[in-house]
Amino acid sequence: MLQTPAILFCDIDGLVPVRGKMAPGFDDFIAALEHAAIPNVWVTTRTRLQIDDPRRRLGHSHPFIAEGGCGVYLPEGYFHLRPPKTLRLGRFTCLPIAEPQPAAAEALGELSEETGASVVPLRSLSPRELAQNSGLPAAQAELMRQPDFDEIFFFAGAAEEEVKRFMTETAARSWELRPRGVLWSLALGANLKQCVREVSKLYARALRSQPKIIGISRADGASELLSACDRGFVLVDGATESSDSERERLPARFREIELDSTDVWERIIGAVSVKS
Repeated sequence: MLQTPAILFCDIDGLVPVRGKMAPGFDDFIAALEHAAIPNVWVTTRTRLQIDDPRRRLGHSHPFIAEGGCGVYLPEGYFHLRPPKTLRLGRFTCLPIAEPQPAAAEALGELSEETGASVVPLRSLSPRELAQNSGLPAAQAELMRQPDFDEIFFFAGAAEEEVKRFMTETAARSWELRPRGVLWSLALGANLKQCVREVSKLYARALRSQPKIIGISRADGASELLSACDRGFVLVDGATESSDSERERLPARFREIELDSTDVWERIIGAVSVKS
């Protein structure tokens, strides 16, 4: 592995959406990172199967973190030394942070029974129902209901009190209950910060040095990822750029950049490539 000044962690959910257009210039940015030999670890709430197509289209060959911090996926042979605790999932060696399925599926059933909140797991739906409830094309919806860790579901006619009781019980057990639009996900042990730490340690061991850990995220999902990084970039839409008072609260190690500026990706490449 070539020496590099930084490891880049990029939250791609707002940059390469499941539906809609990719952020302008992001494909060239990926190519420029490859040319500069800067590893680019993707971070997503999507499943391993959902992220397969964009990885192929953009030629992404580095590790990625999927299902919102449930696991780190390593391409075959990427690191010479394999971590001690891994799973083989598809074509990848996975560092599991959360408990693999069926742990979350069983936990969802247990919570539903104990709290009285009626839930419907996505895996139980027909293809047509799945597409309707997820709002995704049939092929993408099918990939969404095959997670390695998460259990994706929705509440079905549950009273507000039952939902609150469900959320309280989940928090009491330190399980992760996270909104996914109109859906919810349940995971046991998901931790994005730990994912970033674990893969960063692998890079440090392989490089025999400690490169900078830099994060990139859209403003609406920046806090969790960037809090695990040494430095970071918050991508904002020009129309919703934060006020001066809001910008003052942004830690000095994070920089806000307008996503629609013509040189956004060049500025990030320039900053990331600096070795100091």
